[in-house]
Amino acid sequence: MGSEPTKVMVAVNGSTIKEYPHPSISSKRAFEWTLEKIVRSNTSDFKILLLHVQVTDEDGFDDVDSVYASPDDFRSMRETNKAKGLHLLEFFVKKCHEIGVACEAWIKIGDPKDVICKEVTRVQPDFLVVGSRGLGRFQKVFVGTVSAFCVKHAECPVLTIKRNPDETPSDLADD
Repeated sequence: MGSEPTKVMVAVNGSTIKEYPHPSISSKRAFEWTLEKIVRSNTSDFKILLLHVQVTDEDGFDDVDSVYASPDDFRSMRETNKAKGLHLLEFFVKKCHEIGVACEAWIKIGDPKDVICKEVTRVQPDFLVVGSRGLGRFQKVFVGTVSAFCVKHAECPVLTIKRNPDETPSDLADD
């Protein structure tokens, strides 16, 4: 019986500590957990869908002192940001290919929580896996959490994976 593989969407982002092309602690953990605990050795039964959402104010304006005098300046900036996202996705795609699990990866721009939920609706994965930083109540009020939003609004089951205690930086908002 040629059944379709189970589609697992994993939302990934770059590290706030090491920057591109390093993955965040929580998204790397969510991805690794998915491979170890769900895919395991059944690589032909799964397809990993890797989504990276670039946030304009984080990913687009690193050089706030720069002067932009022509449309080419902005085109160059967009190309640089896209390249950063591609390098990040390359990390995850290589891991999938190393173990032989099918994957697709793409980049979208916008508010991660909204874009992830829209992509879930568009792509219709069997479930979504997101990393969680483990913020406390006070931090959630100011920082917000993409994972909590996705649990409430995504049109599929959502697994949130906490980072390992030994990987937690001193500032929980860092990732």
